Amino acid sequence: MDGLLSLLPTDAVAAATFVWTAALVIGLVVSLVVALLLWLIHRQAVIINGVASKIWDTGQMVANNTIHIPILYRINEDVDQILITALSINDGAAAIKKHAEGCDGCPTCLL
Repeated sequence: MDGLLSLLPTDAVAAATFVWTAALVIGLVVSLVVALLLWLIHRQAVIINGVASKIWDTGQMVANNTIHIPILYRINEDVDQILITALSINDGAAAIKKHAEGCDGCPTCLL
């Protein structure tokens, strides 16, 4: 330890200059470390913001799709009704065809 102390200046002006220089160097190092840490925090915040934006966009698309589900149920009910009507028309057409194939002009048909 005596070796390090012997390197320190002994007169007042040199000691003051050494203390100020050491303080400035330590301040510069601390400032650089703080700047590095702030830059790392900013970089992570940008990454988090990008991921959150993707989550938000996906959530909006899901919400937009779920709005249409009740409409699809109503369309499904309408399609079921159309199918019932179409089958009824098909049955009626089949009955007319069957009657027409065996009818030579019955009184009901002539009226």
